[in-house]
Amino acid sequence: MPVAGIDIGSLTVEVVIMEQGNILHYTIRPTSSNSKIAAEKAMEETLQSAGLRLVDLEYVIATGYGRVSIEFANKRITEITCHARAAHFWNPNVRTVIDIGGQDSKVIRLSEEGRVVDFAMNDKCAAGTGRFLEVMAQVLEVELSELADLSDSAQNIVSISSMCTVFAESEVVSLIAQGLPREDIARGLHQSIADRTTGLVNRVGLEEAVMITGGVAKNRAVVRALNEKLNTKIIIPSEPQIAGALGAALLAQEELDNNSKIN
Repeated sequence: MPVAGIDIGSLTVEVVIMEQGNILHYTIRPTSSNSKIAAEKAMEETLQSAGLRLVDLEYVIATGYGRVSIEFANKRITEITCHARAAHFWNPNVRTVIDIGGQDSKVIRLSEEGRVVDFAMNDKCAAGTGRFLEVMAQVLEVELSELADLSDSAQNIVSISSMCTVFAESEVVSLIAQGLPREDIARGLHQSIADRTTGLVNRVGLEEAVMITGGVAKNRAVVRALNEKLNTKIIIPSEPQIAGALGAALLAQEELDNNSKIN
């Protein structure tokens, strides 16, 4: 009996369809201006790829900031719980989860059973998130996917004092005008994200093993900076961007199993 999880984030929507603990298919697509329509299209695309219809799904859980708009969801759960569940599924030894998404970042500490023990979240601004990197890539006149490559070529690290996206943008423009290498600026930007994320980690307490989830986990320069800052080897799952949707699908399976036992 297939179930699904859908994560409606600020920048992307992810859908995961599972059956008996196995991922049948998943989709990642931009949220664009209408999260409700984007979610419906993402679900339709995933269902088609899995050879299913919406009525075939036994249980659907929605998560993410746009979860309240998903009318076809049976239940809505916070992304913190969903990311914790996905991390435990990928690696039961994980005790700390670092999630850096499009508009917020969070650090979650887990129990041995994969339950949330504590968490800290930066949801007041886009500092140190995917949106922050998008803006900085535009200022440096490179594609977002090229930002890590630029950082790899750095000879030095330029300190970025502003973490607010707006102020940091002005600071980077000024640094470029001073003739500082773009490579060194890029390295400094990645370091600033690691510094800010480490502050969240310190609030909940670092406990190994550590996993990173969210779209920014695909940026190796951020992961490298975090490895160095935290002095640990951070685990990167095969597709870190689907963590929220995967956790929602796993929780949907649990809900279905529990309901079957009651009935």
